[in-house]
Amino acid sequence: MSGLFGPSGPGRPPGGRPAPVAPGPPQKRSRALVVTAVVLLVGFLLLTAFSSFWTERLWFASVDYSGVFTTLVLTRVGLFVVFGALMALVVGLNVHLAYRFRPLFRPSSLEQESLDRYREAINPVKGWALAAVAVLMGVFAGASAAGRWREYTSWRNRVPFGSEDPYFGRDVSYYVFELPWLHFMVDFVLALAVVGLIAALLVHYLYGGIRLQAQSDKVSPAAQVQLSVLLGIAVLAKAADYWLDRYDLLTESGSLITGMNFTDDNAVLPAKNILAGIAVVCAILFFLNVWRRTWMLPSVGIALLALSAILLGMLWPGLVQRFQVAPSQPDKEAAYIEKNIEATRAAYNLDDIEINRYTSAPDLGAALAQLETGTSSVPLVDPQLVSPTFEQQQQVRAHYSVADVLDTDRYVINGEERALVLGVRELDQAGLAEGDRNWSNLHTVYTHGHGMIAAYANQRPGDNKSQASAIQWAEGQESSQNALSSLSDEPFEQRVYFGETSPLYSVVGQDEENPRDVELDLPRQEEGSSPTSTYDGDGGVPVGGLVNKLLFAVKYGEPNFLLSNRVYDNSKILFDRNPRTMVEKVAPWLTVDSDPYPVVVDGRIQWVLDGYTATDKYPLSQKESFEDMIDDSLQDNLGFQTLPTDEVNYVRNAVKATVDAYDGTVKLYAWDEEDPILKVWRKVFPDTVLDKDEIPESITQHLRYPEDLFKAQRYQLARYHVTDPKDWYAGNNRWEVPEDPNSEGSLQPPYRLFVNPLGEDAEVTEQTWSLTSVYVPRNKNNLAAFVSVNSDATSEEYGKIQVLQLSDERTDGPSLVANKIGADEDVRDEIFSFTQGGIDPRYGNLLTVPVGDGLMYVQPLYARRDQSESSYPILSFVLVAYGDKVGIAPTLRGAIADVLGVEDNASSGGGGDDGEGGDQGDGDGGEAPSGTVNQRIRALLAEAEEQFEAADAAQRRGDTVAWAEAIEEAKALINEAVELSAGND
Repeated sequence: MSGLFGPSGPGRPPGGRPAPVAPGPPQKRSRALVVTAVVLLVGFLLLTAFSSFWTERLWFASVDYSGVFTTLVLTRVGLFVVFGALMALVVGLNVHLAYRFRPLFRPSSLEQESLDRYREAINPVKGWALAAVAVLMGVFAGASAAGRWREYTSWRNRVPFGSEDPYFGRDVSYYVFELPWLHFMVDFVLALAVVGLIAALLVHYLYGGIRLQAQSDKVSPAAQVQLSVLLGIAVLAKAADYWLDRYDLLTESGSLITGMNFTDDNAVLPAKNILAGIAVVCAILFFLNVWRRTWMLPSVGIALLALSAILLGMLWPGLVQRFQVAPSQPDKEAAYIEKNIEATRAAYNLDDIEINRYTSAPDLGAALAQLETGTSSVPLVDPQLVSPTFEQQQQVRAHYSVADVLDTDRYVINGEERALVLGVRELDQAGLAEGDRNWSNLHTVYTHGHGMIAAYANQRPGDNKSQASAIQWAEGQESSQNALSSLSDEPFEQRVYFGETSPLYSVVGQDEENPRDVELDLPRQEEGSSPTSTYDGDGGVPVGGLVNKLLFAVKYGEPNFLLSNRVYDNSKILFDRNPRTMVEKVAPWLTVDSDPYPVVVDGRIQWVLDGYTATDKYPLSQKESFEDMIDDSLQDNLGFQTLPTDEVNYVRNAVKATVDAYDGTVKLYAWDEEDPILKVWRKVFPDTVLDKDEIPESITQHLRYPEDLFKAQRYQLARYHVTDPKDWYAGNNRWEVPEDPNSEGSLQPPYRLFVNPLGEDAEVTEQTWSLTSVYVPRNKNNLAAFVSVNSDATSEEYGKIQVLQLSDERTDGPSLVANKIGADEDVRDEIFSFTQGGIDPRYGNLLTVPVGDGLMYVQPLYARRDQSESSYPILSFVLVAYGDKVGIAPTLRGAIADVLGVEDNASSGGGGDDGEGGDQGDGDGGEAPSGTVNQRIRALLAEAEEQFEAADAAQRRGDTVAWAEAIEEAKALINEAVELSAGND
């Protein structure tokens, strides 16, 4: 016993020393590390997903649109669960049935022996495998269904359009609201059958229900029953798909038109009917195979269906198109083109366009006052060019900026309606020095923009010596520049926390125990230091709690939410504050216009946005890319969030939206209350869109016809102003938007101005605030038509499109006029003066204005000293083309006088342009220098050249003092020439 259980004890080696303890298996430690890593990764992913979800919920609550978020979440989750569960159930049931009815006896064969090892491997985990496959297929199906929430909700809440298609007699709502969802349902049933069939095939093959190498009975009776039912369902779903495809013929794009054409009506439609019938017969044969147990008839049926699909679906339409349609297409397609024209004009709201014949016969004998009256409100300040001028003249800090292309609006100032070019002074953190770009500065100090900058669009300053920019400011830095901020008796809230260039996020608020302002405001010229303030608006998400700090730290990957002492208990975070993004989030069914514009109402800056409802399912209407239709030299990428592609064939300006620039309040107002698509979404998201009569009057005064809608309409009108099918087909009167003379390869954008859209027999009326454009014949440069739309939302004729269609007499279009202006001797002399002085001439918008009996072209000419950041364009001259004459002068009145060949005493004194309602300058009152402006500029430049030559000579002599004096004198002469060229006497 002692030998066995002596001092050494059991397991103790000889010598009495304990045996060394072997380390644990490395595999167990590796497995533990892997499990830990997986748990941490899954936890991080779940936390990231939850932070994104919860912060979105908080954002919607902060703008009072929690109902939208709830409806979206519940709808998507409901679709995901229902369709995902249905797919999982079908897959699981088919796998279970295939396994349940597997053959108990499998004849021995090489095939079955090779499958035994797979059966042995899967048998221990077959339950888990079944669940995994079912869940995975369910997730895919559920995700696909959740992405169809728009189709589902619009189908469930559909309303009629009130008009029917001419072929099937269906209301338009069937194509817009019902057909997309029916297609999805049919496709989903087909997917259920196909996925279930694949799963059943695999299980039957694995467990011997299908034996490919057997001499007979290759398919077991149970497998034959199950596969026959699944194939029957799949083919029946295909029959339904063929049936629905008949209606798609009215919305599919063809080589000539969108919608039904001769071949579709006489070949494709009958083929779809026949194929649907054959598919139903094939489905019945598969169902009968449950009892007949033979694959002969179903195989014949499938072969017949495939052959018919080739012969009827492909060859027959091709033969009809080639031998019936092509030889006489205008006659064959005339009836279908006519219906396409009718539908397109209805879908794009082109039905009520007024087209007047117009003969442009400029009267060069007209009085100066008559032409001046018709052009007094023409905007000379080009919104595309003067952004640098706004930057240099009105920005006192590098971290503020205005948009590259400014907006144009109208205000009643001193009792008169004035057009203004304006922009919001927004925060631009890119202007901060690199050393100042730390987290505290970027997210707690530089948080907002400040105020508006505005200039009178049609007026130059009265005292040309005091403002070299040749712009008269309506709103700016100086206390006297307050035309907008003084419109309301309410204090003007100038801080801009919600804008187009707002930072990714800002943390705002004060420490309650030690309150102090840290957010920088705009300094005024009379103030020595930068003032500070603290945001106290209602918008924003509370971020002071630990949970919210953690969630936002995860969302933005920024630990300073947890570590910084700038995040107080009552702090808020402002994020997702671009006005367009905000409206798209609270109204995910809208497509928002690419150009939000600011207005000043009731002491607040409000962003106004136009929202469109659109579809590509309007029957027979011409389908086009929305991006292509609105593309021009000023267009930014719009992006389409409501449709799979950007192609549309119906669009309405259904909603006007506002976003408060200070507190982010979002308001949606119904504008086109008769739009059926808007009615549907108001049912889906109740109480989110206010009625039209709830729009404040102060806002209504600034609502305007949206540019993107107008550009889509002018694109279609270029072809669809022709209503005769054969003329439409011939294309002999097709128009197109001309190329912008200032931007090669880009179309000319529409312009906003006051016009009087006259026709040959129309009486003279007051000028209307309008959005205007012109057409030229296709591939030609002469003018074909002038088109304008009433853009005054307070007018009963708002939205009325009027076209002045020119007679056959040749009238130059924009490109020809631009060439004529550039070739004019006086214009060349002025530009020569510019270039000799190192100045870069810039042409502004070439505006077309109906005046009297003719069309007048007006174009501002800007000068820019150099291309450095400190230089900016100066409005120097106005160019006018009227008839075959070109005029140039520092003012519009002077240019018109130059065209007419008369003396303009009102502008000879160097005063400002006599814009509508503006203050008129009277010059400097001193003795006017002799010679014309051009002669004086050339004399100054000649003197400067002499000084440069003298400087060169002094340098060769080594006389640095004389060299410096000559250079300074030359610079002074050039500067004087520049000021003179800018209109300064």
